[in-house]
This record gives sequence, structure tokens and C-alpha cells, in this order.
Amino acid sequence: MRKASVTMAALAATLTATAAYAETIRIGASLPITGGLSVSGEKHKRGYELCNKLINEAGGLLGQQVELIVSDNRSDPATAINQYERFINVDKVNAVYGTFSSRLTFPVGNVLSKYNMVHPIPSGGALRIYSQGFKNLFYFQVNAAEYTGKDLITLMREQIPAGQAPKTVAVVHADDFFANAIATGMLGQKVIDPANDKEIADLAPGYFADAGMDVVMSEKWPEEGFNDWLNLANSIKQSGAEMIVGLTASAEEAVQLTRALKTVGATPKFVYLSQGAQTEFIEGVGKESADSVIIHTTWHKDVNFQGTLAGKPFTNADFVAAFQKEYGVEPDEDSAIPFAVCQGIEQSIIGAGSTDNARMGEWLNARTKEDPVRTVLGNFSWDDIGLPEDKRHIMTQWQDGEMKFVYPVGEFDGVVPLKYPKAGF
Repeated sequence: MRKASVTMAALAATLTATAAYAETIRIGASLPITGGLSVSGEKHKRGYELCNKLINEAGGLLGQQVELIVSDNRSDPATAINQYERFINVDKVNAVYGTFSSRLTFPVGNVLSKYNMVHPIPSGGALRIYSQGFKNLFYFQVNAAEYTGKDLITLMREQIPAGQAPKTVAVVHADDFFANAIATGMLGQKVIDPANDKEIADLAPGYFADAGMDVVMSEKWPEEGFNDWLNLANSIKQSGAEMIVGLTASAEEAVQLTRALKTVGATPKFVYLSQGAQTEFIEGVGKESADSVIIHTTWHKDVNFQGTLAGKPFTNADFVAAFQKEYGVEPDEDSAIPFAVCQGIEQSIIGAGSTDNARMGEWLNARTKEDPVRTVLGNFSWDDIGLPEDKRHIMTQWQDGEMKFVYPVGEFDGVVPLKYPKAGF
């Protein structure tokens, strides 16, 4: 009899657990909480967690609480693939949130496509991700990384007086999906699909050539284990470039490059980095070295983006206030972007009236400029391959220890004049 009682108890526990799952909407996210991408991965986790907490506090989603399952992929693509497989086949999630970085997003795309899951991408800008023919990709930033140079050159043309703009540029970058992609557009190279060597796009002559600038140095460093920053900085200095472009894979690399440039006494007129909007950057290099450095971003705390959450208006200012209350610090874009992904998935589930991913994808694909997804990153609708329509980067600049935004002019309140030229390191 005792054995039968134990069996019945176990059965009851299983039924209770199954019922609990049925009463929640489960969403999985694989993130680089440890490893080389851990700083951004942890911040992405905060963005997802805060958004889901606020949804649950407002009554949940379709009358159900949301259960967020986050796994640490240790910045490793194979681990990320396995974790999304587990989310779908073992954890039986209803939806997923994307991971951080093009390096992880590219292989994960194949897994989510195989299971017909909606794939909302917070941080994966390389054009090759969107050229694989997968359905239901939705990028929650501005555009493919290869086109980043367009906004940089527009900023320079609009705010640097004629005849004073840099004439020479040194482009150095990590051998990383994202950094390589930005460099490809700036230098006018071809985008090749590594799976079949097929040409995806020919971006010649490139944004710098179009602007009449001479690329006097182009070099990339290894993706893993690079530490020869002083020699790289010396080479940049010896090139005599008036403009330095540093395309790093992480904020930590941006710190190392900036420190090295200061050490060797490089004094360019203009410095643009692909990373560095994070507080870790200015803490790592100091106010003086950070001053006048330009970084592109998707988000800034002072932009008056108007989103929704739990079916009600939820502005960018609301997000900043909620984040400060929860974590005691101001957010940066690495938390704002995943928060927007969460908003998009929530709106798709509400719009579809279901967690059926096919219906969610149909709803997201039907968004237009007039009827978009509304987030703390602004409004989103997407083209046929999953890239946002009609969005521009926000160009930010460190000025006197504060991150200011300097572009686009006339679109938002609070845009300040570009500080140029840059003072010596």
C-alpha cells in the first residue's frame, strides 16, 4: 500500500507541475552570461527580466503569467545552439528571445527556423544573418551592420564645416561577425555567404571612398586572445590618419584600444568606435580620453520614444525610471534593446491572440509604418528579410563625462552640436 501511495503522490506531483506549465507562458533566452561577451550578456538578461516582471505585475499575458528561462551559453555558438534546442524540445517554451552578438545569432537562426519559431533578434546586425532565406526574423535595431557608415558620413557632412573634415582614415577592427560587417560597408567590400561562397552584396566603393576620404590603414586583429594593443596603436599613429575607426567586438576591447592610443600619443581629429556607449567604457578610459569619441547606438535615455507594455503606453522615460528602481543604475542600450524585444514579442502574442508562432509571425510581418510595433527603441516594421524599415542610428558623443546625442539633427529634443576636432588623448 505504501508503494502505491508513493506512486500516486508522484503522479499527483507530475500533474500539478504539468498544470503549472499550462498556466504560464514560457519564454527561453540563451545569453552569454560568462565568457568574452559577458558584460553585454548580463545586461541583456536584465532587460528581459525587467520587461517580464512588469508584464507579470500588470496581470500577465493573455491572462497567464510569463516564465522566463535564461541559460548561459558561455559566449559559445555550439552551446547556444544546444540551449535553443533544449528550450523547444525539453522545456516546451511557447516563444524565444534572441541572443547577443552576430557570432551567436548566425548559427542559432538555423535552429529556430527549423522549428518555425519567431526569431526576434536584439543584437545580430551582420547582413549574412538575413540572407539565409529564413522566415520570421525580426531585427530590433536600425539596419544591417554593413550600412552603419551611411549615418556616420551623414553626421560628418552635416556638422563638420566644409574643408575641415578628416581626409584620411585608419580602420582597425576585430575579426568578428559584427565588426567585419561594419568594415565591409565602410571599405566597399563584397558580402559573401560562408556556407556556399555566394555573393550577397557588393558594397563598392564604400562609404569612405564616396566621401572622398583616403583609407591609409586597414587592419584586423584576431577574435580571441588579442593583447598587442600598443603595437596596433603605434601603427595607427604612424599612419598619420586624421580619423580613427575602431570596430571592436566588445566594450572591453574599446577600452583597450583607447588606452593604447593615449599611451602612444595618437592625436586624431575624429574617433569613431562601434562600442563604447556603456558606462564601462568611460570608467575604463577616463573622462579625458573618452571626450569627443563618437559611438553609434540604437538608444539613448533622453530620446522620447513612445512604446507600449501590457496594453498601455510605456515611454522610454518610463523604462529608464523602472530600470533605475529595479537595479539602482541607469540603463544603457544593452538593456534597452532586449527590453524592446520583449515588448515586440508581447505585442505579437496579444495581436495574434495566441502563442502560436505562425500566427505571431504573421502579425509581426503585417506591421507597417502606420501600425508598427511600439517600443522603447521607437517604432518597428520590417522588410521581407527581417530588417527594420526607415530607421536611423543615433550618433552619440562623450562630452565632459556625459553621453550626449548629436545625430539625427531636428528629429528629437536634446540633440547637441558635435564637438570637433577631438582634443589630444
